[in-house]
Amino acid sequence: MGEFVRRVLLVCSALVAVGQDGPSQPVAPPENAAKPPVIVVGFMGGFVAHDNKVHSGVQLAARLRDTHPSGVYVEVFENRRREKAHGEIVKILDTDHDGKLSDEEKQKARIIIYGMSWGASETVALAKELEGEHIPVLLTIQVDSVAKIRENDEVIPANVGEAVNFYQTDGLLHGQSKIRAADESHTRILGNFHSEYKTKNIRCDEYPWYDKVFAKYHTKIECDPAVWSQVESLIRSKLPAN
Repeated sequence: MGEFVRRVLLVCSALVAVGQDGPSQPVAPPENAAKPPVIVVGFMGGFVAHDNKVHSGVQLAARLRDTHPSGVYVEVFENRRREKAHGEIVKILDTDHDGKLSDEEKQKARIIIYGMSWGASETVALAKELEGEHIPVLLTIQVDSVAKIRENDEVIPANVGEAVNFYQTDGLLHGQSKIRAADESHTRILGNFHSEYKTKNIRCDEYPWYDKVFAKYHTKIECDPAVWSQVESLIRSKLPAN
């Protein structure tokens, strides 16, 4: 009988120990299983402030925020603030908040970048920076792209899924007329679309006088509603349904 009691006590002790250690329970999915928002980054041209509502790129961002209050991150940056934009992207993608991006977090990225003039050059530069970190980009959009020093706004890096270019060729300041894919098997060029403004009446009443005098046609493509309607449609095609 003593041996029987001893064995019963051993079994009971083992069961208690299992209960204390917490037997196998369903493991909650890690935080980084969550999907980050679609990230839309815009870059302004020249020395234009990121919140200057006269400019089409800022107006576009405001409309996107209004129609997508959740599930989409939209921000506009001065073209000299590329590293700030990059930092925001990394912070958003780091869904487990451990200060580094896992391969899983990188592959969940859904990024759209657009820009005007120097901002279009920064669009390509940011995409290239993300390529070095193995972060994919859904779409890049360039409007009358003017390359900054030591930047190449013509060749779209292979981490970009689709790219499109809108440009005009009149006046002293005009855009890149042709973009091409670094790797055509990875990047689809949607088109290089030319606009002509010598015979087209585009009003840019709220723009500064010096823009309309010294960069007349470059300014017209920036305030051309037809061009920016196409830009907006392309971006919205990548956003989640409301």
